[in-house]
Amino acid sequence: MLSVIVPVLNEEHSLDQLWDEIRAAADEAVDRYEVIFVDDGSTDRSWQTVSRLAAGDQRISGIRLRRNFGKAAALTAGMRAADGELILMMDADLQDDPAEMSAFLEKLNEGFDVVNGWKQRRLDPWHKVYPSRVFNWLVSRLTGLQLHDHNCGLKMFRADVAAELQIYGELHRFIPVLAFARGFRVTELPVHHRARQHGYSKYGVRRFMRGLLDLLTVTFLISFGRRPQHALGAVGLFFFGIGVLGLTWLGVLWCLMNVGEFLPAEPIGGRPLLAYSVAATLLGGQALSLGLLAELIVAYNGGNRDSYSVAERCHAGPIGESVTTTNGNSSG
Repeated sequence: MLSVIVPVLNEEHSLDQLWDEIRAAADEAVDRYEVIFVDDGSTDRSWQTVSRLAAGDQRISGIRLRRNFGKAAALTAGMRAADGELILMMDADLQDDPAEMSAFLEKLNEGFDVVNGWKQRRLDPWHKVYPSRVFNWLVSRLTGLQLHDHNCGLKMFRADVAAELQIYGELHRFIPVLAFARGFRVTELPVHHRARQHGYSKYGVRRFMRGLLDLLTVTFLISFGRRPQHALGAVGLFFFGIGVLGLTWLGVLWCLMNVGEFLPAEPIGGRPLLAYSVAATLLGGQALSLGLLAELIVAYNGGNRDSYSVAERCHAGPIGESVTTTNGNSSG
C-alpha cells in the first residue's frame, strides 16, 4: 500500500494533470495506493478541484486546513491520515515527475528506509539554484548526511519513519537528516525536474535565511536534543571558569597591593578585567541555569518520546523456531 501525500497551495490549474500522471505511474508500480491532497489554506479553487477529484475516485482523499499553516503542517496532516506502509511526498506544481515512482520503489527494496530525490538538472532561476547548493553543502557538513539535494520535495520513505519523526515549522526539508539521526538508512536518487507550468513559486529570498536558522535548530536537536545541559552547560562552565579565574587574579592583586605593597596601588575597580570577569561569571551562571531548565523540560515533557529506534524484534515461534519482526512483517 502506497500513500502519496501532496501539499497544495493555490495550484488549481495543476491538480487534474497531476492526478492523471500519478494514476498512470501508480497503476504500473503498485497494487494498492491512495492519494491525499492537503489544501494548506489555498485562496483559489484548489479545494473545489480536490473535492471534485475525490468524488470521482475512491483512491483520492482531501484534507483542508483552516488557514495556511506551512508545508510541514500539511505533510504532518497527510502522514497522520495515510494508511500505506510506504509514503511518497511530492509537490503539486508539476515540477516533480510521478513517473519516478517505480525507481523510488526499487531503491527502497534494496534495503533503504528513506529515498531522497536529487534534482541533478534543476530548472529554476539562478538566484534559487546557487543559494540552494550552498545550503545543501552546509547541511551535509554539519549533519554528516551527504546528500546533494536535501530540500527536494520528492521523497519516499517507510511509514515507520513517519511514525517516529516530529516535523514542525519548516523542518520538512530535514526529513532525511532527522531519519538518519534516528538510525534509518537514507540514500538519494537522481530525478527528472520539470519547469513550472502554472502559478508561481511560494518561496522567496527569506527562505534561505529561515533555512539556516532551521539548520542550527536541527543540528542542536540531533546532537543535544536529549541532553541540552551538555551544550549549554559546557558553554556555562567555560565562561564561569574564565570569570572565576579573572576574579581570583584580581583578588590576589588586591592582597598584594594592600598588604605587601609589591605593586602600584592602582584601584581594582578601574581595571577592565573586573568588568570582563563579572560579565563572564554571570553569563556562565545563566547558561548553566538555562541548561538545568532545559533538562527539566526534557525530563517532564520529552519523556513520552523514545530516544531510540527499534529496527527488528525476535521471539520464539509456536514450535520453537525464531521469528523476526521487521517493519511490521514477521518471518521465520
